[in-house]
Amino acid sequence: MTSTTSPSALDTVAVVESIADLVAENYVFPDVAGELAALLRSRSAEGAYRAGSAEELAEAVTADLRSVNGDLHLALKHHEAPVPSERGAAVLAAMRRDFEASLSGVPRVELLDGGVAVLEIAPKMFPLDWAAQPLAAALSLVAPARALILDLRRNTGGDPGTVAFVCGYLLDGRTHLNTLLSRQGKVAEQSWTPPFVPGARFGGSKPLYVLTSGNTFSAAEELAYDLQQLGRAEIVGEATRGGAHPREGWTVHPHLELSVPVARAVNPVSDANWEGAGVQPDVRCDAGAALDRALSLAVARLA
Repeated sequence: MTSTTSPSALDTVAVVESIADLVAENYVFPDVAGELAALLRSRSAEGAYRAGSAEELAEAVTADLRSVNGDLHLALKHHEAPVPSERGAAVLAAMRRDFEASLSGVPRVELLDGGVAVLEIAPKMFPLDWAAQPLAAALSLVAPARALILDLRRNTGGDPGTVAFVCGYLLDGRTHLNTLLSRQGKVAEQSWTPPFVPGARFGGSKPLYVLTSGNTFSAAEELAYDLQQLGRAEIVGEATRGGAHPREGWTVHPHLELSVPVARAVNPVSDANWEGAGVQPDVRCDAGAALDRALSLAVARLA
């Protein structure tokens, strides 16, 4: 259903001004932040955001936010149902609904031919305080498999802490995965695999394949990229969307949430990330054929 709330009822000028302020103050690249804030104010003064619904306002502002450097984490998101005003609460509310409708984010665990297991994590890398138990159960269940196919084709992002947790089952020993730099260029946080994981590890030596699609995004891309850069997994499928900057969300109206990247990721192996370019597969094929392709690779390697 399309919202019938009009931008004028939202006090569009005030909403866009608040968005410009938040972008200017928080976007990870200060020079681009200033350019974007000026663009939004200029477009607002021209009347670009006056007509249409709240959903159309979100689409127009998002297009302008992404017009400078194509950052896909920059967005004004429209929500049909009113969202909480607390910072970050809107995205968590939406994720909770997905979590409860997806077997806690582990919709598929299956043993295929030749002792090869497939584990799908979708549609999100849910927050670890929700997802630790189902992920630990699923990852422990596939631990005895001779090879593992990790399916991220339908995963559109989530919590970096959950990425580190999953990697803990797929690597041997504590491993540095990622460093986040603030907009001032200082180290804001480092991501490492945990020293202990509950249950059994698949480990760091058996064959591992990660399936990707053109929809794989954000934290799911980090999981694929981290494993690829460490030489731990072969990526099979399509290039991913290319969103490497962790974001935070602000509710700027009961139906509108602003998403702004507040840091940038730096991989300790590549000294780079997947922003814009996406994670490039080692074995490129259509996403729909990726599972069969990875299975054939695994069976051939085990033979």
